[in-house]
Amino acid sequence: MDVRVQAERAERFRRLHGGPRILVLPNAWDAASARILEEAGYPAIATSSAGVAFSLGHSDGQRVSRDQMLEVVARIAHAVRVPVTADMESGYGTTVKDMVETSKAVVAAGAIGMNLEDVTGDDESSHVDIALQVDKIRAIKETSASEGVSLVLNARTDIYLMPIGEEATRFERTVERLRAYRKAGADCLFAPGVSDRGTIAKLVKVIGAPLNILISASCPPLAELEKMAVARASAGSAVMRSTLGLVRRIGKELLEKGTYDSLFAGAIPFAELNRTMGPQSS
Repeated sequence: MDVRVQAERAERFRRLHGGPRILVLPNAWDAASARILEEAGYPAIATSSAGVAFSLGHSDGQRVSRDQMLEVVARIAHAVRVPVTADMESGYGTTVKDMVETSKAVVAAGAIGMNLEDVTGDDESSHVDIALQVDKIRAIKETSASEGVSLVLNARTDIYLMPIGEEATRFERTVERLRAYRKAGADCLFAPGVSDRGTIAKLVKVIGAPLNILISASCPPLAELEKMAVARASAGSAVMRSTLGLVRRIGKELLEKGTYDSLFAGAIPFAELNRTMGPQSS
């Protein structure tokens, strides 16, 4: 991909975080899901690291390699005309040098942004020291800019999602980290696991920077998040998991009832899907 095209897409994606409309991203996990979402009218595509891992037969949590993840990201980036931001988990490494290599590889894959988590394992013992995480963020921003594409970095803290530490101090620790990540150069700040109105509103107010919320069943509706000035809402692996739920329902119906209702309800006609997946004009 032409680096100038990538750089333009990165700036276009960065501007989408400036409101007044909320940026909604139902994450894709392969080229087909990305094409469907692009055709539905989404201005950008975000990948789901969990969705990619599941599609490759692995559990979530950096069980696939950086190269495996970016092979899928590259297929998605070259399958659509809109900006693509890659969920790169905790960067597939633990050092600043690893982040340098990851940011170069993300740009080479054709993506224009990336997510970066601040845990590297399955429990809170892997929570990265805040100073080291800041250095990682700086390295990603500086390296990608030197490659010609200033990656739109969505810096995530898992304090609420995992959760990490005492509940009474969770909000203050989340704010401390997100403010530090913003100061280090992060374009957007991600606090998955936060779903109640009061906490979301407080985060938006005290952070004073674009905030990403992970959509969940307990989250306020998108219109309400938009009124709160939430910049970005993403679905994570939920779209893929919902799709696999349909696969399970189809399988059970065929096996247990011998009927086909769920197989054809809502299915995209073959000819339409074939056209969608065909060559695109630039």
